[in-house]
Amino acid sequence: MSTSTLTPPKPETAKAPEPSLRGSVRVLLRMHRRSLWVAGTLLVLGMGIAAALSVWVTADASKELCPDGDVTPCDGDVYTTTMARNAAESVLSSGGSALLLLACLIGVFVAGPLIARELESGTFRTAWAQSVSPARWLAARLAVPAVLSVAGVGLLSLIQRWGWTQVRDKPSAFGLKWFNEGIYPGIGPVAVGYALFAVAVGALCALLIRRMLLSMAVTTVVLAVVMAGFARRRWMLWPADRLLGNGFPGSDTWMTEMGMLTASGEKLFWEDCPSSYQEDGAVDCLTAQGGVSDFTDYHPIGHFWQLQLVETGILLALASLAVFAAFRVLRRLHG
Repeated sequence: MSTSTLTPPKPETAKAPEPSLRGSVRVLLRMHRRSLWVAGTLLVLGMGIAAALSVWVTADASKELCPDGDVTPCDGDVYTTTMARNAAESVLSSGGSALLLLACLIGVFVAGPLIARELESGTFRTAWAQSVSPARWLAARLAVPAVLSVAGVGLLSLIQRWGWTQVRDKPSAFGLKWFNEGIYPGIGPVAVGYALFAVAVGALCALLIRRMLLSMAVTTVVLAVVMAGFARRRWMLWPADRLLGNGFPGSDTWMTEMGMLTASGEKLFWEDCPSSYQEDGAVDCLTAQGGVSDFTDYHPIGHFWQLQLVETGILLALASLAVFAAFRVLRRLHG
């Protein structure tokens, strides 16, 4: 009998399972639990303020003499609302701007404490030494803020839209038009688009710069430039309707361009003349340049969702490009 038959076979060495993304997410949540508690507290606080204002407006409604929310005699020329409604309108008129600021804060957090601080201090090597690949490390730091941003910003956007619909139709409401810069970003999906774009930009800046404070500063500048650019050119995202003649398209329309058309269809604008709109001097000025017919380009409220979806789509496309670039930079730097 050969000795080989008496030798027990060696057990096959079990291959250690590769850590999953779920484990990386749990570690990340544990590391930044204080920041999550602060974010959750602010979210609950925002919901509480909205609920408190709603209750206050309802309780104060007995002082309103007219269905339009006025406390002066009906059909009068002066509109005066209750203190509760004034407070609600003031909060709502800047709700969209607050959500844009929140998106900036999300991007700054991703760029600084979440990614750049680890790259700057070298603590990322600890995770990579524990069989966590660089791609999985980055994926966790993108997935966690993205999911939380969609949930939190989406909920706040729904609350903003609900509050806006409650007070926007009152004649005394001021600064609550759907196209106002302080309103528009907060009553549709574009707020979520900005939050996701901020996450992607923050990650890309952190990987390119790898210094926490500088990454946070550059992220802020990039987001501010993009937000300002959309605010200035948002009206160009969807074809506007046109009203010919000296008319008014309606009180709930966003008038984008006004002036006169030449016989060839060229636009001449009132602001290019020294006199104010529809004064004899302005009319003579545009007529001398060949103007033959008044025109007004405008967006009715029916264009709201088209504008929102186009802007959101552009933001998501830019976010996807930033994420792709972030992974390419990570591979180039660390393999």
